[in-house]
Amino acid sequence: MAVWVSSPNVPMLTVAVRTFLTILSALVATFVASISAWLVGTFRPSSPLIQRIIVEWSRAWLVPAGVDLTVVGREHVDPNTSYVVVANHRSNIDIMVCFAALPIPIRFLAKAELFRVPVFAQAMRAIGIVEVDRKHTRELSIIETVNEQAQQVIERGHSLIIYPEGTRSRDGSPRTFKKGAFTMAVTAKMPVLPVTLDGTRNVWAPNRFWFHPGAVTVVIDPPIPTEGLDRGDVDALRVRVQDQILGHLQRLGTDSPDLDKR
Repeated sequence: MAVWVSSPNVPMLTVAVRTFLTILSALVATFVASISAWLVGTFRPSSPLIQRIIVEWSRAWLVPAGVDLTVVGREHVDPNTSYVVVANHRSNIDIMVCFAALPIPIRFLAKAELFRVPVFAQAMRAIGIVEVDRKHTRELSIIETVNEQAQQVIERGHSLIIYPEGTRSRDGSPRTFKKGAFTMAVTAKMPVLPVTLDGTRNVWAPNRFWFHPGAVTVVIDPPIPTEGLDRGDVDALRVRVQDQILGHLQRLGTDSPDLDKR
């Protein structure tokens, strides 16, 4: 697999043009996809057409950004099962990569601020994106909020993706996984699907404006069933998944630790 590493020799004009095209494509796609998803989701929230809209929206980011996507382990995913998808988090483009890579309809937890954006907010609500106000909500309340909607997610045949690090790693170093995603999975009796993302930080690093082309690898591990587990098993489950993902990251090692030269 070819690996792209950022280089100070990349012409700034090339980077600027790619960034402009990516942002333009993303803005147009977001507007069109939001209206389409809003209309379809309002009348048929479980329509397969919504998944097609989401995937095409993701590609509108990934293609102009120059993402060379490799996915390993798709055979581990049962399209008829709802999962709690757990992934590491290194870039704002991670969610687009997950939408494009996973062969199942996934929904995510979105900050309350995003639900103030006209049209985009209506679209998210119509397709079942979970609104979370982290400023005024304790972690336990967040879990309870998600659990309340888990049954609806399962009934629609959707899965939830949660980034247990809580926020993007600013320097590329993995952060300790929090228990919330695993508590939710155990409570809702949903299997955990571990997903490793490598290379996304090279494409669009946190607190950076520019997009750079690069290879992104997604590794999907076999799902971990939670039937028979209780809250006393949550920490062991958290450690197991964290160790799996860290092991893949150490093996792949694509993300550059120093992006300040860009």
